[in-house]
Amino acid sequence: LHAGQVKQIVGSTLSDDKANALTSTSSAVSTENFSTDKPASDYALMYRTDELTGGHVIMLGAGNASAAKSALGAYEGGLQVGGGITSSNAKEWLEYGASHVIVTSHVFHNGQIDWERLNSLVELIGKERLVLDLSCRRRIGDTTADGSYYVVTDRWQTFTDVPVNEETLLKLGGYCAEFLVHGVENEGKRCGILEDLVELLGKYSPVPVTYAGGVKGIEDLDRVKELGGGKVDLTIGSALDCFGGDIKYDDVVAWHKKENP
Repeated sequence: LHAGQVKQIVGSTLSDDKANALTSTSSAVSTENFSTDKPASDYALMYRTDELTGGHVIMLGAGNASAAKSALGAYEGGLQVGGGITSSNAKEWLEYGASHVIVTSHVFHNGQIDWERLNSLVELIGKERLVLDLSCRRRIGDTTADGSYYVVTDRWQTFTDVPVNEETLLKLGGYCAEFLVHGVENEGKRCGILEDLVELLGKYSPVPVTYAGGVKGIEDLDRVKELGGGKVDLTIGSALDCFGGDIKYDDVVAWHKKENP
């Protein structure tokens, strides 16, 4: 959601007024793949009808609360919500009908994991209602980089010093129900998945994990299943025909039902 509308974007082109990251309406989306006036609640009802759980309602900047609430209300307990979630509002969003809250910037603070905030959040809502967003990028051009992916915050523009690796996944897995990991460089580009990242998540994540970013064809569902050892779920946005893409939503639902009889 951006400015109250359902949109699909190219993740790496997001920018924002970082000084007012949680309240700003200036979350500029440099590249949009899709935008619609169709209410968010309509999509929520579609997912509910097809018994698809765990969809992500992400609020980019201010002005999205009403649309998010309408979606959560249309499919109570079926959707997760993220974007500006903190200890002060997490409980409220669960009461609006979210199954889980998705958190990044609040917990990854000043480039590090803020254990005090994380413990406070877990104490408040329980780890079974918390999804940690470990969306990540490689440090392109950094000669000291080892090829690792690093967690990014503030509309995916600010690098933390937290690598997405076995140690991080094992450590944080004790504080949440799931991980959500966007491969930011491929997000919204329909250029193929980040295979090494999917493989890493399947190998080391101790909790359920969902990968997002770069899906371009129905065959990517089988590829993620194979690379992730059947342990990595997949989110598809821009590539779906209901969001202006080429992959038939009905085909994805059929694949999902076949894999989860």
